[in-house]
Amino acid sequence: MNHLYLPPACLHAGDLILVSAQAPYQEKRTPQLLGVPGPTSPVRLEAQAAGALNRLMDALRGWKAITPVSGWRSHQEQQDLWDQSLAENGDAFTRTFVAKPGCSEHETGLAIDLGLRGDDLDPICPAFPQEGICQTVRALAPTYGFLLRYPAGKEAVTGIGYEPWHFRYVGPPHAALMTERGWTLEEYHQALRAGPLRTTWEGVETWISFQPANSGGVTLVELPQGMVCAVSGNNTDGFILTTRRAEDVREKLRRS
Repeated sequence: MNHLYLPPACLHAGDLILVSAQAPYQEKRTPQLLGVPGPTSPVRLEAQAAGALNRLMDALRGWKAITPVSGWRSHQEQQDLWDQSLAENGDAFTRTFVAKPGCSEHETGLAIDLGLRGDDLDPICPAFPQEGICQTVRALAPTYGFLLRYPAGKEAVTGIGYEPWHFRYVGPPHAALMTERGWTLEEYHQALRAGPLRTTWEGVETWISFQPANSGGVTLVELPQGMVCAVSGNNTDGFILTTRRAEDVREKLRRS
């Protein structure tokens, strides 16, 4: 049996953290950022998310028609956007489409707003129609680890209006699994509390489970021999464990 020791700070880090009005972002350090092609200066994302987005766009030659509108924002930038929207658009619009400072996924570097290239692209609600190249991006995004974060019909769950332009990097196989089952990130976390999920991703059997955090300090995770595990905090009270057989992972690497 192998052991993982997870300090409390790990609760607030990882691809699967839930950031919302009920779960503000706790990390104060700026993530490692990489640029993606922007209209003037590069829009930046957390490095792994940026790499995945660029691979998706390279596969489609998507940057010819699509522009990244907004990626990582500092806390102050989110505050400025909130204040500006309140002044220009009013309270109801702002609370529907702009997260409060400290409660925005953009502060994690894991969220990206995309828009169809054109004149006068709205910085808050960019055009990203359900047809053409935009719909192709939307359909393929889960394969590259991106989730349509605020879907129509789930406003009461997410607390945010329908945003067809807002994608959140959660990594594979989570994005594909959530999309397949019609779950938001909130619903995914809730489902994992009820019990582990099992899926196959790129030929590798994968188990996904929830581990409650030890409120007294370090959380101990016992990992069976021969298994490898990726860990993400949920930003509140536990961890999401993504576990595979080490032999299966090595075989996949040999085939790739």
